[in-house]
Amino acid sequence: MSESHHLHRNRGVLHELDAAQVHALLRSHQAVLIDVREPPEFEAERIPGALLFPLSGFDPASLPLDGSKRIIFQCGTGRRSAMAAQRVLDGGSHEASHLAGGLKAWKEAGLPLTSLDAGTGRPHQRHL
Repeated sequence: MSESHHLHRNRGVLHELDAAQVHALLRSHQAVLIDVREPPEFEAERIPGALLFPLSGFDPASLPLDGSKRIIFQCGTGRRSAMAAQRVLDGGSHEASHLAGGLKAWKEAGLPLTSLDAGTGRPHQRHL
């Protein structure tokens, strides 16, 4: 699997992954997906298994880094996730990854999504 883009920022490398690459890494349990959107956005719809760490209070030191899995950031369109990844790089990490195009790209690729059922208010899985 090759990276979509490698953007060199300061001392580190920002990896821009496409939806298929992120999906494959999640399915093989090689990555943890960090959603940096705000709680209402996350509650409305999210990628299954994503963890919520809103950019508004984002602290790279609070990430679940154990070294065994790659951390991939995700937001709605890729803008906020790139900002979160840059903060990780600014904090001294050598590399960071994010989902290029965010949730929009994920949905365009027809990948699984958890969203709220309008009738019950409960989350449900759906394939687009």
